Amino acid sequence: MNFDVVIVGGSYAGISAGLQLVRARRKVLVVDAGERRNRFAAQSHGFLGQDGREPGAIATEARAQLERYPDLTWIEGRAEGARRIEGGFAVDFGDGQVQTARRLVLAAGVSDSLPDIPGLRERWGRSVFHCPYCHGYELNQGRIGVLAVSEHSMHHALMLPDWGTTTLFTNGAFIPDAEQLRQLAARGTAVETALVREVKGETADVVLEDGRVVVLDGLFTMPRTSLQIPWAEQLGCDLEAGPMGAFIRTDAMKQTTVRGVFACGDIARAAGSVALSVGDGAMAGVATHRSLMFEAD
Repeated sequence: MNFDVVIVGGSYAGISAGLQLVRARRKVLVVDAGERRNRFAAQSHGFLGQDGREPGAIATEARAQLERYPDLTWIEGRAEGARRIEGGFAVDFGDGQVQTARRLVLAAGVSDSLPDIPGLRERWGRSVFHCPYCHGYELNQGRIGVLAVSEHSMHHALMLPDWGTTTLFTNGAFIPDAEQLRQLAARGTAVETALVREVKGETADVVLEDGRVVVLDGLFTMPRTSLQIPWAEQLGCDLEAGPMGAFIRTDAMKQTTVRGVFACGDIARAAGSVALSVGDGAMAGVATHRSLMFEAD
């Protein structure tokens, strides 16, 4: 085997997993395609010691710290697939390169697909968000919108009044029933049933089909997510359905349903953040090391 562990994905979860492993003096390869999920956001929040810092700076510094360890190898590229071989796994690259390892950690994250509304994607991570804990406080208890994509958007609509005056734009995605309307009213969330034409302005003003403009300080929606490595299921990893998309099923130690394969971060959670990804990665790294010590290949 070329390595003890190959980690597919070099963002927060992958680096955190790698740090545990190189500190255990294991040979580790990190493969990273450079598509960090929060690359559109100007600031990261909720992570101890890094609150308000630019997300890329956190990742860059973390990588530099990891690369100080001599047992770490970093490849900038995309893993096109992985397969079990005798004694471990082989990871295939598009240029024909193959790397082998006794264990595999999947940390490549997910990609987001937003509702097809003009102006939405241009504001993603800047004034259009998903996570209230990451971005709600900075809206200063202002005017907040929730763009519904399904009945799951009720969760946003009931949460966000803690961060500001909230309006739910149902946009034809679902019709709140009497009990849901009661819950929304109890939380002070207004309901707008007109369809959304576009999002515009300095922040995220919503233009309705009837021409009205609802001025907002921020807009929240639930993107559909897809795994950055579509071959995870082909490897044999079971997936679990989440409100935004499928994610890899793991146990409490981040072991997937394939022996010797671990997963961490957004690829293995229904929803996440930098702090959760770092914690996930640390657990996956420790569990992977434990498997190398105590489990037969």
